Amino acid sequence: MQFDLSAVETATMVFVGTLVFGLLLVAFILTAGFLALVLVGVGKLAWFLVSTSLLAVVHGINHGWDRLVHHASTVEVPGDFQGQPTPSTGSYPRVI
Repeated sequence: MQFDLSAVETATMVFVGTLVFGLLLVAFILTAGFLALVLVGVGKLAWFLVSTSLLAVVHGINHGWDRLVHHASTVEVPGDFQGQPTPSTGSYPRVI
C-alpha cells in the first residue's frame, strides 16, 4: 500500500512542514551553541597555558636574579674603593 500525499490536507502539510523547519532551526542553534562552547574552552585553555608559562618565566628570572644578588653580596672585593668628589656642586661620593 502506497502513501498518497495528495490525500493529506493542506493544513496538515503546513503544520508538519513548520515542525520540520523548527527542528532544523533547533538543530542549527544547538550546533552553533556547542561549537561556541568548544571555542571558548579552547581559548580558555590556550590562555591558561600562555599565562602559566609566562608566570613560570617571570618566576625563573626573579629566582635567578635573587641568586645573583645573593652571590654578589657574599663576594669580597679585593680593593677598597675610595669615594671621589663629584665634579658638580655636591659632595657625595661617586658610585662605583
